[in-house]
Amino acid sequence: MTQSRFARVAGYVMSGLVIAFMLLDGGMKLVPLDVVIKSTAELGYPPTIALARGLGVVGLFCTALYALPRTAVLGAILLTAYMGGAVATHVRVGSPLFTHILFGVYLGVLLWGGLFLRDARVRALLPLASPPDAR
Repeated sequence: MTQSRFARVAGYVMSGLVIAFMLLDGGMKLVPLDVVIKSTAELGYPPTIALARGLGVVGLFCTALYALPRTAVLGAILLTAYMGGAVATHVRVGSPLFTHILFGVYLGVLLWGGLFLRDARVRALLPLASPPDAR
């Protein structure tokens, strides 16, 4: 199964966007900035530095797993769960659909799309087209 260079580069770019966002998000939670504490309270969670830092550590750990080729699939699964929690939280508080609720879904699509394009194991596991007839 061959893959074009363009598809592989597109996969790395897509994965890089997810990794960059998650590094920014996790870094903001580790500091933590005032906007993080205020947002946490607006989402109905206790506005504590420990909670923000804990979420930052979890997000950065999952991102590190995703960034490493050997553990990328595990990282993708864990980041998908992390994004699912974000989606559920935004649904619970009634956030806007396309900008807040679905943002985790957008990241999940980029995450798995990038992994699909850059990792042959994932392409073999999830073929998008039927294999050619072997005659």
